[in-house]
Amino acid sequence: MTILIKNAKIVDPANKLKIYGDILIANGVIEKVGADIVCDADRVINADGMTAMPGLVDMHVHLRDPGQEYKEDIITGCEAAACGGVTCLAAMPNTSPTSDNVEIIQYILNKAQSANSRVYPVAAITKGLKGEELTDFAELKKTGVIAFTDDGRPVESASVMRNALFLAQKVGSLILSHSEDLTLAGGIMNEGVVSQNLVVKATPNAAEDVAVAREIALSASTSCPMHICHVSSKNALKLIRTAKNDGVQVTCETGPHYFTFTDEQLYKRDADFRMNPPLRAEEDRQELLKAIADGTIDAIATDHAPHSPEDKADFEKAPNGVVGMQTSLSASYTALVKSNLISMDRLVELMCLNPAKILKLPYGTLSVGAPADMVLFDENAEWVVRTEELAGKSHNTPFKNMKLYGKVVATVCRGEIVFDSLK
Repeated sequence: MTILIKNAKIVDPANKLKIYGDILIANGVIEKVGADIVCDADRVINADGMTAMPGLVDMHVHLRDPGQEYKEDIITGCEAAACGGVTCLAAMPNTSPTSDNVEIIQYILNKAQSANSRVYPVAAITKGLKGEELTDFAELKKTGVIAFTDDGRPVESASVMRNALFLAQKVGSLILSHSEDLTLAGGIMNEGVVSQNLVVKATPNAAEDVAVAREIALSASTSCPMHICHVSSKNALKLIRTAKNDGVQVTCETGPHYFTFTDEQLYKRDADFRMNPPLRAEEDRQELLKAIADGTIDAIATDHAPHSPEDKADFEKAPNGVVGMQTSLSASYTALVKSNLISMDRLVELMCLNPAKILKLPYGTLSVGAPADMVLFDENAEWVVRTEELAGKSHNTPFKNMKLYGKVVATVCRGEIVFDSLK
């Protein structure tokens, strides 16, 4: 299929490109980028007034498949991804059974072949996420795994994590750290004034800070790269900023909910605002915005974690987690670009180019010859998030009923249109 996109504002920081022009897609790749491209294409899209950018690379997604398909599965999760412009995602291993062996990884890869987004499995660091015995990194990497994590819980033993870093480096892969000290954790929200007023068990920032400090120390002492997932606290950011300045090979991500909301949302006693790490105080949110602007934060990821309405019904007993792929670009655009904190180019770096670089994937760019994964985004659109209109099986979003700016209008993955609101 050939697709010709005309008159778009093209944003491609990988090539320092910000022009008005055309993009020709053929045989699954970007064939031409420039002005006044003429071609007898199968589909011609007049993208006047729209922004053409690389497809989003979401490096932190829970698809619940295998084992909890009533919440989400690979196909429905990728439908939500396509609606939000996510053309490539990293699937976390806390499935049931755990993604810690070749058979489960092969199952994910096989099922994903017909999905609307590219799915890259991330395997468990330890068997069964128990934090004890390392998985077979070499065999899993050979099968198609792109990184390793026990996300959903931390690797409690520093010694086990140190060995994992060495092994990951040996096979040319990356460790993604869920940084949480379980001896300090266990609450259902952030420890502070709100938790005191609600009289509920809470988790202090220190649960994240202590664990991040350990991971930085391990990365520094081994000279092995380490990626810190879902950063949410001000002190963790200060530690990461200092480590980077000292030359430690540490990268990090945060999610749109952390720089949009604070723990005051929990006064609603709505479990759709509960996640782990939890929403923090306003001072933490402000530090996140600062860290996005100054480059401390490398990537924006959703930590997309679907749960059914029944799962989320009881505020205090509900599992942690929120969905996010369909709203991530609009929510980030609203909070970061519309507010003039960063440019659109910087947002594309955070959501497309940098995640691809960190995971060593060939995406996040509109270079000629690159895979044809791209998004048309209407920066002038305004919309209200209605849960009943969201794709996917679960709709536990903290952005419900919120007015957002900018909207994905079309998504191309593997050279095919997988989401289209232009017809």
